[in-house]
Amino acid sequence: MATQKTIHSVQLPRFRMYFLHPKFWPTWLLVALLYTISWLPFRVQLALGRGLGGLFYKAMPKRVAVARRNLELAFPDMEPRERESLLKTNFANTGIALFETGMAWWWPDWRVRRKLQVEGWEHIERCEREGKGVFLLLFHFLCLEMHARVFGIVRPSVGLYRPHNNAVMEYLQTKGRSRSNKFMIKRKDLRSMLNSLDNGEVAGYLPDQDYGRHRSVFVPLFSVPDACTTTGTTIFAAGANCETLVSTCERLPGAKGYVLRIYPPENPIPTGDETTDAVHVNKEVERAVQSMPSMYMWVHRRFKTRPNDDMPSYYSAEQRRKEN
Repeated sequence: MATQKTIHSVQLPRFRMYFLHPKFWPTWLLVALLYTISWLPFRVQLALGRGLGGLFYKAMPKRVAVARRNLELAFPDMEPRERESLLKTNFANTGIALFETGMAWWWPDWRVRRKLQVEGWEHIERCEREGKGVFLLLFHFLCLEMHARVFGIVRPSVGLYRPHNNAVMEYLQTKGRSRSNKFMIKRKDLRSMLNSLDNGEVAGYLPDQDYGRHRSVFVPLFSVPDACTTTGTTIFAAGANCETLVSTCERLPGAKGYVLRIYPPENPIPTGDETTDAVHVNKEVERAVQSMPSMYMWVHRRFKTRPNDDMPSYYSAEQRRKEN
């Protein structure tokens, strides 16, 4: 039997009297409201979320502009009216995502199970039989908090950790994200991540945002030929005794709940070449997003980093003039 390797996991935070400082009272008020809403019927929360998303669409013009631009870059052949309809639906789902955070952090297990369907679990079981860890590719869909919770309900797993700037939110976020899951690892603690995979854990990783030029390559994503894409996937997938799988979580129509899907990538990851791996990862992003485009986090400036500093930003007026 293999020796268990050391993992430096993030310790669950303890409540501190400092959290009661008046500067945190607005945070506590919003959290109390979110907690109360989390106990409402699921269908009611969805309706409230759609309404809130409509307010976001009207009150957050800069975020709307970023999301609209991302949709233009990703789907240039889509009819403008169709893109605008998709944009509005995406913001409705953004509002729902806020309430899904409350569900993910505070719903009891029985309530989560009642709303959960699972597909492809045989892939996890096969890896367990073979004594392998699972390097699980996840993407920034709006129901990501619920995704982590439902996965942990079926099989507690490991995630990477990034602290929140607000101390109270940091406390609540860490406790909420640890519910039903095993532990979290600091985002830059590569060794502990690799060790957890060698120990047979399921470890989630999000490779689909723009993390800057460090440890990145520029490869196609949708219709953008030079999307800045992390090579961290290769580091983890090639550095441990694990198999790469993909997981998505889709909110079902009619308030039926969620379906958790686990499946192997269409192309091998890792291949031994970080650029090829990045291309394969982006193909998986496209595959997942095309199945539920209104659920993706389009408000993130996914294409902000260009290969050279003298190249105009995809979000600049200069670049838009060049395209037109």
